[in-house]
Amino acid sequence: MAQDGITKRDWALFREKVPEWQEAYMETLVKEYVELLSGDGAASDKFWELDKRIKADKRRKSVVMEMSRSEMLYNILDLIREGSITVDDLGDFSEQLRGTVKLLMERW
Repeated sequence: MAQDGITKRDWALFREKVPEWQEAYMETLVKEYVELLSGDGAASDKFWELDKRIKADKRRKSVVMEMSRSEMLYNILDLIREGSITVDDLGDFSEQLRGTVKLLMERW
């Protein structure tokens, strides 16, 4: 067990899972964008709303994140907060990590 409570296995698993989680989240965003563009209203209104959404969405951890071990727990919490993953998605991670995430979520 590492000093920070994150095992080598947890870190490797996190690096493996993040691209999958991000891809699934971006697929959801694309569907929302299509719905926005397909809706009623002026083309210019839809264009500017899409521009606003993309600018906001590309700052989310569920789209892009700094991959560092020291930020891993915060990144997991952000992914949960943004709806990209749930605690159930952490089932393959160590019990220690899952417990730490649950504890941090209670304080959040």
